[in-house]
Amino acid sequence: MDIVLELLKIILPAGLVFGASYLLVKSFLENDQKRRDYDARKVSQSTMAPLRLQAYERVIIFLERINPNTMVVRVNKQGFSAQQLQMELIKAIKSEYEHNLAQQIYMSHAAWELVKNAKEEILKLINISATKIAHDAPGNDLAMMILNITSNLGKKLPSEVAIDAIKREVNQVF
Repeated sequence: MDIVLELLKIILPAGLVFGASYLLVKSFLENDQKRRDYDARKVSQSTMAPLRLQAYERVIIFLERINPNTMVVRVNKQGFSAQQLQMELIKAIKSEYEHNLAQQIYMSHAAWELVKNAKEEILKLINISATKIAHDAPGNDLAMMILNITSNLGKKLPSEVAIDAIKREVNQVF
């Protein structure tokens, strides 16, 4: 019995010292890891912030460029038929979109979905407008049809909705 008591006198304090040391070292290592993670995030954010802001800027420019009111005026050339203008408008939208595809990396999924939706809705608007006039009609007839449909929508264009959402997201992020 004396041996057990003597062993307890030695083992119990040693166990308490070991447990306390273990908890202190574990706490120190966890805090150190958290500090390193925070520093890495801070460096990443300082590097990524300008890239994200630039991505938002480029997407806003894309959405402004595919706005039917400005795009029809920019793309329409003298002598285009309605079918030629339709093809050029579609080509311009797809080209602009493909040029800005990488920007989705820096944006939220919801914001990028609004950008894709705006592109698709404007393509639909152009195609619907083209069905309302003859293919061999002058391009100006298609341009006027697109502008008339746009002005008679009674709501914001999809590109305008996406721009508003992106502006809100930028204000939240920055």
